[in-house]
Amino acid sequence: MELPDLRVCYRALQSRDSRFDGLMFVGVTSTGIYCRPVCPARTPKLENCKFFGSAAAAQDAGFRPCLRCRPETAPDFASWRGTSNTVSRALALIAEGALDGERDGVEKLAERLGLGGRQLRRLFLQHLGASPISVAQTRRVLFAKQLIHETRLPMTEIAMAAGFSSLRRFNETFLKLFLRPPSALRRKSTARSAEKEVILRLRYRPPYDWNCMLDFLRARAIAGVEIVQDGRYLRTVEVDGKMGSIEVSHLPERQSLAVSIRFPDVRLLPAIVARVRRLFDLGADIETIDSHLSSDPVLAPLVAKRPGLRAPGGWDGFEIAVRAVLGQQISVVGARRLAGQLVALHGRVVPKPFLVHPNLSHVFPTAQQIASADHLGLAMPGARLTALKAISEAALADPNLFRALSSVQEAVTRLRAIQGIGEWTAQYIALRAIRETDAFPATDLGLLRSVASMDGKKGTSANLLSRAESWRPWRAYAAQHLWAAESSAPR
Repeated sequence: MELPDLRVCYRALQSRDSRFDGLMFVGVTSTGIYCRPVCPARTPKLENCKFFGSAAAAQDAGFRPCLRCRPETAPDFASWRGTSNTVSRALALIAEGALDGERDGVEKLAERLGLGGRQLRRLFLQHLGASPISVAQTRRVLFAKQLIHETRLPMTEIAMAAGFSSLRRFNETFLKLFLRPPSALRRKSTARSAEKEVILRLRYRPPYDWNCMLDFLRARAIAGVEIVQDGRYLRTVEVDGKMGSIEVSHLPERQSLAVSIRFPDVRLLPAIVARVRRLFDLGADIETIDSHLSSDPVLAPLVAKRPGLRAPGGWDGFEIAVRAVLGQQISVVGARRLAGQLVALHGRVVPKPFLVHPNLSHVFPTAQQIASADHLGLAMPGARLTALKAISEAALADPNLFRALSSVQEAVTRLRAIQGIGEWTAQYIALRAIRETDAFPATDLGLLRSVASMDGKKGTSANLLSRAESWRPWRAYAAQHLWAAESSAPR
């Protein structure tokens, strides 16, 4: 990622400009430390500063993380995403541990992405200034450092959770970077959490419309799986066959979300955190998005009314796809009822020690469970039952079905090849499950009514698509503003 002019970067550092937090990191040659631009330490001289577009690039250049501003807590800023879907997909896989403990990890990762290892390394150097291995190593160190600061997990479990191959390797890395053992970094004041519970803070770039996010999730909350209560979102989760639950609350004064996790395997914590980030859209460059959409006279008042409105993702791509099929031609309330029945009939029960709320009980059924069921037991048209089976079989046949491709149209075309998946369903899945920022279900009745009521033109999908051209590449966020403005939910 190309950084602004050197003097612009330095002025941002001098003023501790939070708009650059996560966008750049500064390495100080006189100390060998790299910091966030908001670091409270005394500003170094310009000649002692080197600026980097990622923490991995700074660490690759030989700098170690600052203990005061804690680079691991910087918001996940990803302005390069619109430039390289390949890098975006690779980072999503790395965040879930794709390069942890594997010798030919980069080659295997490149193979999953459909390109060669050499090309993947070139893309990473171009967009992040560091190799895939360096990015993975930096992620391990920073995630481990966050666990040391914010939890009371034993060091052995922290090493496992962060993806280190051994406790010895974990200790050696911290001694090399921080000149002290990991235990010396732990604060005595770190709050103790309940047994089996890990609490972490995940930063975002403000503003963040938390109330609208909760309203969207509340309207679709499935009984037994999700609860929205007292400004919090709670749900059951399943990763690699293991089950637990999470609770997410908002800390506006710290520009972060607090995530409480109860899960039986600490090694899957990175995957859980990565999914929470996607679900709550924490990596959005919301200032750029809002500024772009505000140039349209229809969207400008909506953006002004709801600054920081995000595009909600989903916990699991397959779950979102099933919910989209259940919602075909019926209301959100009707789809929610059917989803609750599906969970009660086919979902697995979560062990009580790993539940954050007594009203949570089941995880959402997997593709294997739905594909192998003789009868789903749902009172719905045969065509939609067939579509549920088809999407389940497609997900089993292609583990990357809900991964991003080179374009939103390519993703939609792939989904539409599945029996029973039409344009609306494919666009909705692309928006929430694949996280395509330009996905746009133009046939949605809520969107059509919302735009028609604002500009007085006939509400047709052709007119809406024409109007939405100027909203690219953020049409998913435009759709979210229109849905929020429309009293009836998308159907």
